Amino acid sequence: MKLLAAALAAVALAAPPAAAARPLLGLYGDRAHFTAVTGQHGATTHTYLGWGQGQTWGSGFDQVFARLGPVPLVSITTFLWPSKRSAFTPQQIARGAGDSYLTAMNAAIARSGRQVFYMRPLGEMTGWWNPWCAYTRSGRPKGAAYSTASFRKAFARMYLILHGGAAAQLNARLARLGLPPVPGDLAVNPFPRLRVVWGPQAHGDPQVPGNEPPAYYPGDAFVDVVGDDPYDLGSVDWSAIERLYRAHPRKGFAFPEWGLRGLDDPGFVQHMAAFVRSHGRVELLSFFNGKTGGTYDLASKPRSRAAYRRLIVPLAP
Repeated sequence: MKLLAAALAAVALAAPPAAAARPLLGLYGDRAHFTAVTGQHGATTHTYLGWGQGQTWGSGFDQVFARLGPVPLVSITTFLWPSKRSAFTPQQIARGAGDSYLTAMNAAIARSGRQVFYMRPLGEMTGWWNPWCAYTRSGRPKGAAYSTASFRKAFARMYLILHGGAAAQLNARLARLGLPPVPGDLAVNPFPRLRVVWGPQAHGDPQVPGNEPPAYYPGDAFVDVVGDDPYDLGSVDWSAIERLYRAHPRKGFAFPEWGLRGLDDPGFVQHMAAFVRSHGRVELLSFFNGKTGGTYDLASKPRSRAAYRRLIVPLAP
């Protein structure tokens, strides 16, 4: 535990372009099951929140965050679970329609007392399966409310409110973006303690002009960490991941999700380990194991499980 505490302190004190010497290892799934399968005792636990979850429905923020271990990783979605309906469009978020939820989350992050806290708003925005993507599955633009310009402003607003600060300073920055103000001061969650992750799919799906990651990038001033979610569905576009990494040399890099869907492919695990070792800005590597016994569960993939134990677990601080 002393080594873990020292590693977390090192992450908390880092600043771009520096990053932790070794990445924090994380998980989405049952931690006890995954530890038994891999021997990993990672610091980071990943969860997804539907819009309003933690504030107006479900367990409260404090209860949710308490279950996430020393370094939470929270992905914010617009879903109104259990339905797939979306609470707001990116344009509505940019214009302040979701401020009540974001303000409540800002306060909860401050109360959590964590030394390091990862927030990932509206991840995989280049994927058609998410309602905040600007394009349909067939490649048609969804209109101004979902445009990449609206997304960039929505992300910037979320970034500013989550980090918080004096209203005068926040509103000056919002005004420069052409966005409405916040009504009052917010709790301060400074970088590097709070790390907001901007995480597209590196090559975009659908692969049409306009749906590439740069179109959604809000600017360096509104991103702390850049991320990607590679899944092995038979192939992985490592060249696109390399381009994304090189495009943001002053940002830490993360893999908030990575996994194998129904495949036992140790080569994928080997490639990931090699990428992390050769790319020093990777600070977070969080495996998506899903439900125990499900299609992503590493327990059902003996060759990949062995590679994970041999190559990934030793990467931890």
